[in-house]
Amino acid sequence: MGITSRSHKPSEWASKANHTHLIKDPFIQSFIKTCKFPKEASEIEEADKELIQDLDEDIVNPIKHILAVDGGYTTVEVKKSFPSSQIAFFQFGAVLFSVEDLEELSEKPFIFPEDMNKLHDLQRFKLALPIKNVISGNELSLKDSVRKTIYDFFMRDRDSSNFMATLKWLVFEEYKAHSSEIYDLGTDPNLEPGEKGGVELKRSQMKSDYTFDTSNGPVFLTDIFRLHEAVDEEQGAGGILGYVTRLIEQIVIVHFIRVIYKHQRSLLNNFLFIADGPLSFSGQTANMHKLFRELCKFLQESNNLFLVGLEKSGPFVDHAQEICLPRQGQVILKGGQYLILSNDYIYKYVTPGDSEKMHYGITSYYSGKIIFHSSDNQVFVLSIPTADKDIIKAPQKFLYRNLDEILINIQKLKCDMYDDAIVPIALVNKLVSLANHPSKILLEKFALKSASSL
Repeated sequence: MGITSRSHKPSEWASKANHTHLIKDPFIQSFIKTCKFPKEASEIEEADKELIQDLDEDIVNPIKHILAVDGGYTTVEVKKSFPSSQIAFFQFGAVLFSVEDLEELSEKPFIFPEDMNKLHDLQRFKLALPIKNVISGNELSLKDSVRKTIYDFFMRDRDSSNFMATLKWLVFEEYKAHSSEIYDLGTDPNLEPGEKGGVELKRSQMKSDYTFDTSNGPVFLTDIFRLHEAVDEEQGAGGILGYVTRLIEQIVIVHFIRVIYKHQRSLLNNFLFIADGPLSFSGQTANMHKLFRELCKFLQESNNLFLVGLEKSGPFVDHAQEICLPRQGQVILKGGQYLILSNDYIYKYVTPGDSEKMHYGITSYYSGKIIFHSSDNQVFVLSIPTADKDIIKAPQKFLYRNLDEILINIQKLKCDMYDDAIVPIALVNKLVSLANHPSKILLEKFALKSASSL
């Protein structure tokens, strides 16, 4: 691989001719020929179109308010003389609209600065996280620095509450009449790499600062995310950045759900919550999907819940474009229709695999996927909470609660500023995203100046 020079000497660039050795290699040629790839629209069989549904646009729309959440991060070098020392800056935003205002904005092809005045409320949540060759405060390792930083972020006061109170409410199911007492943490964050052992976290033994005393050392409630498992003292914590982003985006949504549930529960019947990305968790945070599924199931049964995740890239978006847009005369999903994806369909057409032995998203998703082709030719890949992990094996419309109501509102919120975008996500992204120019450059200068003043 090429190496960029840090001195007056020239950079070591990669060769521009070595690809020929790969192309001519018989083993490589044979391997490519045996690979299976996603199928095109013309290859979809009629029997697999049974789950295509027409959107019922005549139903009463109960949604009056919409809350959308998005976030992003950028990494910067802390010291010029040590480019391996890195910090990640995160920014998350939650934006609240009334449907009335959104309908007015959705008619506009472009969003102008004055349209920002339509925002009823915008909250930003900021986080700086040590990533590599950096430790924070009085901590002795990168792993403990990451743990403490996440803990401190969750402990910050936010309108007479904090994310930690929300996490406790979620983990121990305090929304139920009979809450849970024990949460089993699979790995003890105080053990060294290679050592095995879990921790039993008892709610009755949790201290007022949301910590637990154990024989190996204190455990934070936020350690249930198990991010410490992916932190390497030498290679760094770069692998957790995506996990942290998806985690906090969904925690923000649950935080608002808890506040509404606590103070005016009936309002949940009029709120649509939109997450940027699928309703799932991955990597070390994957176990969180069980807690989220339980909460969604409870709210769907006891009150009502309108929650949706919106995907903007990936294999499902590629497939959605393939079956919705004209290509060789093949349009499988017409405007005003949606397709509920089954386990068989996913492994047959979207991501190659054996549906008999594989269960898509069983360890990470608390939702099922929908491809929606709106009547104005927008194409969306959405995920809707499901009460049971096995629904995807034999999905039926009635198992996806409030599906038509959610799709009607997604269709209303079109934004022609970007491909297949909706106004809330487009606005919140514009308000919190961190661009390479100038955001990353300015943050890097800020980090360098702060580090040099120590």
